[in-house]
Amino acid sequence: MSTLSAPKNLTRNVLIGMALGVAVASAFYYSQSSISETIYFGIQNYVFNLGGQVFKNLLMLVVVPLVFFSLVTGISSLSNMVKLGSIAIKTIGLYLFTTAIAVCFALFFGWMFGLSGEGVEVGEYAAKDPTYCIAGMESNSVYCTVLNIFPNNIFGAFIQNNMLGIVFISILFGIALNLTDDLTDGFSKTFEKLNTVFIKIVLIIMSYAPIGVFCLMGSYVMSKGLNIFGDLAQYVLLLIFVLIFHLVFTYSLILKLFANLNPITFFKKMKNVILFAFSTSSSAASIPITLKTVTDELGVKKDVSSFVVPVGATINMDGTAIMQGLATMFVASVALYDLSLVDYMQIVLLAIVASIGTAAVPSAGIITLTLILGSLGLGLEAIGLILAVDRILDMLRTSINVCGDAAVACVVANSEDMLDKNIFNK
Repeated sequence: MSTLSAPKNLTRNVLIGMALGVAVASAFYYSQSSISETIYFGIQNYVFNLGGQVFKNLLMLVVVPLVFFSLVTGISSLSNMVKLGSIAIKTIGLYLFTTAIAVCFALFFGWMFGLSGEGVEVGEYAAKDPTYCIAGMESNSVYCTVLNIFPNNIFGAFIQNNMLGIVFISILFGIALNLTDDLTDGFSKTFEKLNTVFIKIVLIIMSYAPIGVFCLMGSYVMSKGLNIFGDLAQYVLLLIFVLIFHLVFTYSLILKLFANLNPITFFKKMKNVILFAFSTSSSAASIPITLKTVTDELGVKKDVSSFVVPVGATINMDGTAIMQGLATMFVASVALYDLSLVDYMQIVLLAIVASIGTAAVPSAGIITLTLILGSLGLGLEAIGLILAVDRILDMLRTSINVCGDAAVACVVANSEDMLDKNIFNK
């Protein structure tokens, strides 16, 4: 029976694919003087380059439908959230707030530490579209950025890959579907099923990630050798730092400021949940143990925890937002593209929206990262470098996400007088 579980042993297989890609390509690169030029470039172009390009195309294939169906499905099912009233408003508001803080931290620390990918050369990058939305107004201006949110042609937005417009259309369609669900015999269920199908497509594509990583890593090494990894180390170390900083600073702050709870007690009781989330790399798979800990160990009433935790597994993707912010800066540096203030604002907005539309399954954030890169006109050639280390970093990101779910549950429960502080402090 088909399920929405992650491909078996994906982490191990991706690491194996990465290692083999580097090893095989290195063998060719450093012995190319003794290999026929025709054979060398044949392997480089028709094995590594072609295989990597196919994998990137598969990633792009599902971006638009995944975002569309995820947002439509989430918004069309808001009836339960409306019934929960203030709990729903506080929950969603806090999740979006912490996600906004997360991506802002990523961009700030990326700027402060000078995150750079200039030493990595991975082919030609597409520059941002130089066309004009109106006479004398460049397409990346504030005016045109806002105008792109409201397209004048539904199908045109999808054809032109106008991600801001697609997000707006998805929200508008979801609201209309919610309001007419009783008139359309539960038509929203169809979109739930389609969303499930596209999540499955993502998982199928990710099952071939080891091969894709093998080709992409091989492509890079055969073109430039092993010196491509210097700046990637900076990206990895900075990402880990920002994730841990967000975990300790942001969640401690909201626990103390909004609920007067001891953060040290919170993190001690979340230890097992963190370890479980780290091993599964899935917020969805962690829901049962998160619910049990939030209810039994942190003292949150079931009326709150049974709503906040599942919703968090869907829309609270702070770790993913941090990765997308830093990864976008890294790719922009590789492309020698200077990010403007408007670009930074767009990254924050899309990272928040993309985190809502990200499935709670391993490595789904890589799919939505292409949304942000595409909106800035940046190529996807560096996706392979990011994906090569993403499975390990995804474990840490998931741990951050489930801590955020629990922290928000505590804050919301406290505000509704549905938190047993005796249990929390025990």
